[in-house]
Amino acid sequence: MKTQTLIDYERIETAINYITENFKEKPTLDEIAGEIHLSPYHFQRLFSQWAGVSPKKFMQYVSMAYAKEVLLESKLSLLDTSFEVGLSGPSRLHDLFINIEGMTPGQFKNRGDGLDINYSYTETLFGNMVIGSTGIGICHMAFEKHQGDGFQNLRKKFSNAKFHQAFDEIQKNALLIFKKNPESLQKIKLHLYGTAFQLKVWEALLKIPLGLLTTYGNISKEIGQPNSSRAVGSAIGKNPIAFLIPCHRVIQKSGKIGGYMWGTKRKKTIIAWEGAQVYK
Repeated sequence: MKTQTLIDYERIETAINYITENFKEKPTLDEIAGEIHLSPYHFQRLFSQWAGVSPKKFMQYVSMAYAKEVLLESKLSLLDTSFEVGLSGPSRLHDLFINIEGMTPGQFKNRGDGLDINYSYTETLFGNMVIGSTGIGICHMAFEKHQGDGFQNLRKKFSNAKFHQAFDEIQKNALLIFKKNPESLQKIKLHLYGTAFQLKVWEALLKIPLGLLTTYGNISKEIGQPNSSRAVGSAIGKNPIAFLIPCHRVIQKSGKIGGYMWGTKRKKTIIAWEGAQVYK
């Protein structure tokens, strides 16, 4: 049975997708509300509670024009670019708070052999999620419709680990990232399973500030391999940490949103929400 939180998210996701596809026609509040079968009054209230801004203001951030406007094609590094667009300080949340620690070669080879992994299920602004952690840090975060599928997908990655259904402090702290004012986060550590190249790409993703988008080509330049866009795309597609490692902030050079492991509608919704938090 769906909870009210999940129902609200699905309504908002539908509304954002409708706005994204029809922004050129400038749909009215009544038209958008009709798409999710709510009165304009209730839609306005629900949307403002979820996003922190009105639907009218939010519409500025969900069109493809938003992606093109904030996408900066330049020779600046991601870090320098963030300062150029005024996203220094607390807005550069990931760069300030998150460290990556790779698993040992033995753990990498043996699919988590010797690891104890706590896992739990939670509701977020963007749907249900399964989250896993070791004694070192977060090892898995994924949006999942069904709890059983979520655990099986986690287990496939670490088939030789020992699993415990438990919600620990590491998970609790990481989930504060979904709050509207997450700057109070304690230091987050990630304990990741991946090749050296993948870890390098994921680390570059952490440097993309909240509210800024970039391209696969720019990530390639950031890691010092400007001709590796295709390999970068593959590494991004295998990102094991939804939202926290912000692969949703990488779009195509043309300005198109591009693919997303957890659905393009969700990607649009996350980008729009982040844009509203920074630029409102």
